[in-house]
Amino acid sequence: MPISKERFKIIPAVYLVLKKDGKILLSRRYNTEHEDGNYSLVAGHLEGNESFRQAMVREAKEEADIILNSDDLKIAHITHKEKTINDDGERVDIFLTANKWKGKIKNMEPDKCDDLKWFSVNNLPENMVFYVEHALKQIGKNKFYSELGF
Repeated sequence: MPISKERFKIIPAVYLVLKKDGKILLSRRYNTEHEDGNYSLVAGHLEGNESFRQAMVREAKEEADIILNSDDLKIAHITHKEKTINDDGERVDIFLTANKWKGKIKNMEPDKCDDLKWFSVNNLPENMVFYVEHALKQIGKNKFYSELGF
């Protein structure tokens, strides 16, 4: 009788690195029980049966009311994160950029985000989600891939 072995699973997420006029769009987490009070990017998990780009298009509409064309999304960075005590598994975070979008940016999830605004890329807030801050620094160094916790 063959032995069934469950395959290792990893949790994928997408993040939007949206820049305009030397500024980057950040959202402050609120009431989520994860990194509340810290700034992150428009982001979310894949829901299954969707690509990373499709997930980013969906999340951008759901969180910021903007329309992205998946063909305009480019990978800026990938981070592989080790499982921590607060996580339910290892994670792979894909950071995507878009040079254009449609719609006026609006906070569509005030129950999860209490601030959505542009910050100078040279003057980011001190209260950043640590792995998002890490990825932004890596992007600034033109590093395509990094690991956290290994």
